[in-house]
Amino acid sequence: MPPANDTDPTNSPSEEFAQEEIQSEITREAARIRELTSEIAELKERYLRAAAETENVRKRAEREKNEVAQFAFQRFARDLLTVIDNFNRALDSVKPEARTSLPPAMGAVVEGIEATQRELLSIFERHGIKKIEAKGQRFNPNLHQAIAEMPSTEYAAGMVIDVAQTGYTLGERLLRPSMVMVSSGPGSAKNSAPGANVDTSA
Repeated sequence: MPPANDTDPTNSPSEEFAQEEIQSEITREAARIRELTSEIAELKERYLRAAAETENVRKRAEREKNEVAQFAFQRFARDLLTVIDNFNRALDSVKPEARTSLPPAMGAVVEGIEATQRELLSIFERHGIKKIEAKGQRFNPNLHQAIAEMPSTEYAAGMVIDVAQTGYTLGERLLRPSMVMVSSGPGSAKNSAPGANVDTSA
């Protein structure tokens, strides 16, 4: 008969040591995985923050570039308003009854001025520059600047009677206010100072 083996093979010191090593390795790897997962999460958060900041910087730069361009165009457009004002004054100086007596050459000059004025207004429209229609409208301090207040039986108090200088808008912005005369209603001109009784609650 073979000699009796007093040691259980499943509980040999070498196997127990190997199992402990395996368990220790698993524990170490699990800890390493948790550490790497935490690092990945932190790196992802840092990346998202950096990407968001980069996008904000890009949008801010784009907005500033557009504002600079719009401001430059606004100044250019405002300078052009004096040109259209001169066209208006030139045409207003030639009364309809006087045109019939103009020599053909002068009549052609007036027609040329009118054509140039129409073309300039058309260019204004294409670039978002629009004339403010003020006469007969209620005074609006956001669009109009009162230069005089006069009594009127035709217009109610606070309505624009006449326009001394046409105003314009550029998109949603005011390019130049309309210079207007405002009705103080029927009666004598007690307050003739510009805007004395103008309703600015509009």
